[in-house]
Amino acid sequence: MSGGPQEPIDIDVGRQLFVDDALVARTDLQRTFHSPTPDVGNPIFVPTTEVERNGGVMPTAAIASVLHDPADGLFKMWYMAGYDDGFAYATSADGLEWRRPRLDIVPGTNLFLKPRPGYVRNAASVWIDHAAADRAGRFKMFAFHRAGTGSWPRATPFPAPPDAEVAHLFTSADGIHWNERVRTGPCGDNTTLFPNPFRNVWAYSIRTFEGKRGRARSYHEHHDFLASARWQEGEPSHWLEADVRDRPDPVLGYRPELYKMDCVAYESLMLGMFALYRGPPNHVASETGVPKTLDLEAGFSRDGLSWDRPCRSAFLAASRSPGRWDRGYLHASGGVCLVVGDELRFYYSGFSGISPAQGGGPYAGGRLGVARLRRDGFASMDGPGVAMPPVTRTGSRRAMPPDYEEPEGTLTTRVVQFSGAHLFVNVDVFAGGLRVEVLDPDGVPIEGFGRDACRGVTDNATKAEVTWRDTRLASLAGRPVRFRFHLASGRLYSFWVSASESGASGGYVAAGGPGFVAGTDTTGA
Repeated sequence: MSGGPQEPIDIDVGRQLFVDDALVARTDLQRTFHSPTPDVGNPIFVPTTEVERNGGVMPTAAIASVLHDPADGLFKMWYMAGYDDGFAYATSADGLEWRRPRLDIVPGTNLFLKPRPGYVRNAASVWIDHAAADRAGRFKMFAFHRAGTGSWPRATPFPAPPDAEVAHLFTSADGIHWNERVRTGPCGDNTTLFPNPFRNVWAYSIRTFEGKRGRARSYHEHHDFLASARWQEGEPSHWLEADVRDRPDPVLGYRPELYKMDCVAYESLMLGMFALYRGPPNHVASETGVPKTLDLEAGFSRDGLSWDRPCRSAFLAASRSPGRWDRGYLHASGGVCLVVGDELRFYYSGFSGISPAQGGGPYAGGRLGVARLRRDGFASMDGPGVAMPPVTRTGSRRAMPPDYEEPEGTLTTRVVQFSGAHLFVNVDVFAGGLRVEVLDPDGVPIEGFGRDACRGVTDNATKAEVTWRDTRLASLAGRPVRFRFHLASGRLYSFWVSASESGASGGYVAAGGPGFVAGTDTTGA
């Protein structure tokens, strides 16, 4: 294979996903992007308590951070109770049925922060810091308040006077009792905080109006959590905004803007949920009670700074249907997704809106739903047989006539290097099988690792080991190589080399999940 010497790409951390061509040198497989499936039981969390129902004014139980805490094995949620009003807490054993524990902060409620006099709650980002040296700082939170009464319309006019919007960082040992630590620099609502382990920083996606296309995001980072709050007006750098590839909604017709962006580390990359605002303007939404239309689109980054949104269709779309819980104003959860067995769960908020004549407004009816996606299932590299007839399937298998010869495609990686001993793939094989050969940097098959010597994979599995008859992959550890995947009819989602027969990837597991102890896959769960 031509191209001259290449510095090997280290693939020791995480499953290697095919959302881009970062690891692809040559292929005739076709990339397909996939979206999660909303749960048939949605919404799974609705306003029921006095705090959430808020006297009938903007009832809300949504805009949440959802994490899995390995310390007690519980799913935990920090959410908005009553629009712009309360910070509340809930737990779950399975992530679907939630309970609201009565806490001692505001007696008789599940509020975990007392109201700030003269201010109402807006954005919050909660994280578990698995590397915290002091248990008192195991939970970390960014919380944003704005001046107002918590009723609608807000008592504070806009543009707001100085100090009408404030944000602080908090720490906690248990995620319930919080200590206010430091005030942040100036920022707007829907600002979010996220850890970036690839750069070892705490980073902020800051709401700004500096973009050429309306709402946009600025960026600030620091290695130290508390020091990360210290920025001055104008210091955060312009980061992200909508672009010409973001098309207006065909009915609404407004130019899209980047309303919000949530991030998390997943396996070997950073995953972003971009909330694209498509209208209507605030005054129209307030007059009609129709929530603003926000769709969520997936983006990917290898460092957390430079981002790519290769698929510009909605990952999760607002229904736009009157009366539906998810009519508009979709928000990704802080933490973006959780890993639960063979699936990823995406918790997200939707709003139905209530007519002002009925005492409501565009931010009423906030509820929480969940959508499911195959683990690593953002994109697949598909063999030629996927799109070629006959394509009938029985269960997860493809029924083929006796004389049909399946065409085969290949994908060859760039030069990579690893220290592990076991090759795993996430693949759904319809017919035939997936086989792998290992090549030297020039593309010459290495003896014992050819296609015909590979035992391969012939079924549907999110974690399947690939082996060869008479050789062991461990013999190639530390050596620059390429992998060439041969696939006829099926979808290849990811590959990785593990140090363990369990298939542990060593990658990041987003907001966690059952079986993971410190934010990474060290067990092969």
